[in-house]
Amino acid sequence: MKKTLATLLCLALLLSASCAMAADINFVTAGTASTFYPISATVCQLWNDNIEGMRAVATPSGGGIDNLNQAYDGEAQIGIANANLVYQAQEGIASFEGYANKNLRIFAGLYINPNQVVVTKASGIEGLADLIGKKISIGAAGSTTVDEAAVHLGSIGKTLDDIKAEYMDTSAAADAISNKLLDGVWIMAGTPNSAVTQIMTTTDSKIMPITAEQVEALKAEYPWYAACEIPAGTYAGQDEAVPTSGVKLTLFVTADVDEETVYQMTKVFWENWDFLTETHAALRKADPREACNDVAGVAIHEGAARYYREIGILQ
Repeated sequence: MKKTLATLLCLALLLSASCAMAADINFVTAGTASTFYPISATVCQLWNDNIEGMRAVATPSGGGIDNLNQAYDGEAQIGIANANLVYQAQEGIASFEGYANKNLRIFAGLYINPNQVVVTKASGIEGLADLIGKKISIGAAGSTTVDEAAVHLGSIGKTLDDIKAEYMDTSAAADAISNKLLDGVWIMAGTPNSAVTQIMTTTDSKIMPITAEQVEALKAEYPWYAACEIPAGTYAGQDEAVPTSGVKLTLFVTADVDEETVYQMTKVFWENWDFLTETHAALRKADPREACNDVAGVAIHEGAARYYREIGILQ
């Protein structure tokens, strides 16, 4: 009888451990035309192939704000968003007023994501103040760029109501500016970006500078910002580096995904880095040694932290 009970106990423990590793993961990034949607599909396949019991799927979304709203609603377990949005969602401020999500954790900080405000030369736009009264696409409703445009305009005492805002995804906006239906497009993405490339090669356009002084003014209220540059030659006709503002792009994960699962996900993600960067050039600027930096003070998920301690970038 004792042997039978012991056997049953062992089986129960094994089953419990197995269930703990079984995971349904919905990975949300952005629209199918975005830089990161195909990356999320590749990463999900790696997780499914390498982690027992993993059932991960990449789902198109409206971008960072939408991703965090889905996490709040329990519809997504991991997603991409800039560090500022993760912080705001955690605290229930700005676009997330009244909906604080203390269930958010950082999976990985990737790289500084620059704002790329592409404007036609005919528009006469030279800086933020010149956007007033102009027809600017600021991204699909719920996307990161809507918030970025609002914050930057706020820094000069203006709001989205002071521009003729259009809410288009990057692909539609690129077509619209090519057809002379827009004065500019606000994009926040790694460089080079396909939509910016399309605009710069098919229209007489340029990238609007956001100066280091303007970034410093932003940082007084929004400390997650960083001054950065879009290097010369990134796009056709761009002969000089363009100063702009940037925010760390992060992968967030919800705290209710168990530690062991997130540890395995983190391990597979970084230990297949050569493959991921060979197939997805946008990831080449990311570095595991910087994965825990510039994440606006949001806590690292304990499963991810365990891996980062193993490779020596966290104490």
